[in-house]
Amino acid sequence: MASGKPVSGEEALIARYFRPLATDPGAFRLDDDAAVLKPSGDDIVVTTDAIVEGVHFLPDDPPDAVARKALRVNLSDLAAKGATPASFVLTLALRSVDEGWLQPFAAALGEDIRQFACPLLGGDTVSTPGPPMVSVTAFGRVPSGKMVHRSGAKPGERVMVTGTIGDAGLGLAILRGGKVHAAADTAAREMLVGRYRVPQPRVAMAEIVREYASASMDVSDGLAGDLTKLCSVSGVSAVIDLAQVPLSGAARGLVSRGIVGLETLIASGDDYEILCTIPEERVEAFEAAAERAGVALSSIGTIVAGSAVPKFVDKEGKEIALERLSYSHF
Repeated sequence: MASGKPVSGEEALIARYFRPLATDPGAFRLDDDAAVLKPSGDDIVVTTDAIVEGVHFLPDDPPDAVARKALRVNLSDLAAKGATPASFVLTLALRSVDEGWLQPFAAALGEDIRQFACPLLGGDTVSTPGPPMVSVTAFGRVPSGKMVHRSGAKPGERVMVTGTIGDAGLGLAILRGGKVHAAADTAAREMLVGRYRVPQPRVAMAEIVREYASASMDVSDGLAGDLTKLCSVSGVSAVIDLAQVPLSGAARGLVSRGIVGLETLIASGDDYEILCTIPEERVEAFEAAAERAGVALSSIGTIVAGSAVPKFVDKEGKEIALERLSYSHF
């Protein structure tokens, strides 16, 4: 996003919509070919995610929601690593310059920049004949050597998750029509669609995860699949009590009426909650810290020895067979 006096359509777009957001000194007003992220003695944690129309957001999703989702899915990754936001760079691939889309997109991005104290440092804008795409690379800070990995989970530790599971998947189902849309009332539809369109990254949990968790990741592709990934890297397995998986009132109502199964919800993507493992002796302190941060937390199972895929059991202890574990692009 390098630009001096605008001499092209791309530079004019940058100057109008994104230079006002790039107030960090290291961004150089987007007048240069690169930016500077000041060293602080911390480790820099880097994460990147792209969202593509038709895959991660729908063509008629509001542009402000698209902007928030693009940044927040990356902030969710940082929080799960125990990192606090430092800055980000943005790449936009657009079919055309649509001011009616860009203005609310940039305005919402500016609001999130301020809310999460994560300044824009630069990026790129390109044209595409294909679907629009927004890519964010975010940088976070952790004390040296303190990033929380997917590895580190040990037998006997508690499996814990923030927030509620499956709401975003239900929101997408509502937007696509069908039985979930027909079964949900207006308030439930609005809440569930909001969860799909605008994630709530658990930034307030970053330092808490860093202090207490032995392993952590965010739930982006589905609770079942993401737990499987964490266990695989850690060389362990897990037993999960499905009755303890946290559901919103709207999701619980749809499950109780047989509209959707719990096994579908734990394989749905876009939750952007934190999934972590906590040594048993630290669980009480972890729960108290999360409560002080205002983040709901649930204990859903236990890490066990072995290399088997995590087991999900009902309230009678019977294993539930899952047709799929998570969303997959390929």
